[in-house]
Amino acid sequence: MISSTILLTILPVVLAVPHPMITPAPTLRDAPTKVRGYHQQRDIIDDVTSDLKGLTSYVESVLGSYPSYVADGVANFFQDFPTGSSVQSSLGLSDDQIDALPTSVLNIPSYANWTEQGWNLRYRGNVYKQPNTSTEDLNELANVFLIGTDITSLPAAEQDQARNLTAEIFVIQQGGENVTFHIEPAASQGGDGESGGGNSVTPGGGAQNVTLMGQTTVEGDFDQFIPLANVSGPGGYLLAGNATLSPQRLNVYTNGSLIGNATSYLVPPTGLTIISDIDDILRITKIYEPAQGLLNSFAKAFVPWMDMPTIYANWSSSLPDTHFHYLTTTPEQVTRNYMDFIYKTYPGGSFDTRPLNFSDVSATLSIRKFLLDKIFETYPQRKFILVADTSNSDVMKDYPAMVTDYPNQVQCIFLRNTSSTDSGDKFPYDTSGFEGINQNMYMFFNVPDDLNDLDISNGQCYNASVIQNVTFSEQGLPFGLSESAASRTGMGWSVTAFAVAASLSFALL
Repeated sequence: MISSTILLTILPVVLAVPHPMITPAPTLRDAPTKVRGYHQQRDIIDDVTSDLKGLTSYVESVLGSYPSYVADGVANFFQDFPTGSSVQSSLGLSDDQIDALPTSVLNIPSYANWTEQGWNLRYRGNVYKQPNTSTEDLNELANVFLIGTDITSLPAAEQDQARNLTAEIFVIQQGGENVTFHIEPAASQGGDGESGGGNSVTPGGGAQNVTLMGQTTVEGDFDQFIPLANVSGPGGYLLAGNATLSPQRLNVYTNGSLIGNATSYLVPPTGLTIISDIDDILRITKIYEPAQGLLNSFAKAFVPWMDMPTIYANWSSSLPDTHFHYLTTTPEQVTRNYMDFIYKTYPGGSFDTRPLNFSDVSATLSIRKFLLDKIFETYPQRKFILVADTSNSDVMKDYPAMVTDYPNQVQCIFLRNTSSTDSGDKFPYDTSGFEGINQNMYMFFNVPDDLNDLDISNGQCYNASVIQNVTFSEQGLPFGLSESAASRTGMGWSVTAFAVAASLSFALL
């Protein structure tokens, strides 16, 4: 049996905050008969007959049980997991048992930039060891997350997925490791989503071995740029960044690890890069429905949100030499499912995720901006298209900030208004950051079809038929409060906290 220490460590986090979740694909019967405008009311108390005073008292009592970052609308469910020695101790493993385990590497698909010295490829990932955890122990650990559901009651395939994801979380990271790679041209990233492929091409040469400088961090992480030698191959050389507009694919194999492989991209200095969030924009996640969401996060298969794969396939084929970059703030331990889903469903591209050294709440709230800054600074001449949804408070703050921080680099911002088609989304969202930004640069959209027929390459990012009604304040508050004043505090606490607490309360009823 597992030590109670590891369960007590993660249980408060599990109970406090929902993580992005997976739900079944929408059906025609479930689809709204009419897509409502952006400034819609949430109708979260249609079935509530108690008066406002009674509800106020109830919400205030609930609010104290949620950490502050819940009120910020940030999903930090996958956070503060035990690592390294904590996992080893909880599973009762000796040093000799750990030493006998094979070393594994999570190698995250990355990107390279072109300089006067040639191509510089970013290597990003984690070195760890996978304990031989018993099925009984994995079931016990998984049940901590599957609130209200016992893993043994699930279908066999869902049990397997829950155990696999749990096993990926409870690994023992390896600090102080030297990491080497073998690189060679990649014919394709594979998967159905590779059709169109982001217009990337296979270089003629470039096969070589690379050793990272220094060793992995205490968390087992590595993240550094290393120059590539332009060596010849059967078809020639790597194309120079100033001689092509097409991204080039390279397979990056981690020496000594059978699963530490990735496809990375050599991205020229100019062109278009689409930076896309994943949860609630590329797949159905619903971070705002905790009970069902916990089950979906661990056990259900990932499914696309409506027809977004077609939108991305169209962009891949119609926007010449586009680079796709997928950015999620989900911690790196649980991103293999994300990457597998993307590469089977969407155009191939590079990836960014939250490293282990961003493990506390304050760092989590800044990780998206950190990752955005890194890629914008890497490609100061490229144009960027940013795609996400309104349920992430960091997106609502960080995306418009990029317009100010990097003038002339943001081509378009597309944000799915999750509340317009999903009655389960009761989180407020703050649109104040978009005040002063040209409407042609951004759009809050309802369904994928809203993104059709836009001349994105020439900066047409707004479909005039999609009603915006942006108030440049906090929107989506209950009881019509967002129409009057987003900062009203007449009841002694902020309406933001009230809205979030109320939504979570009713979701759990």
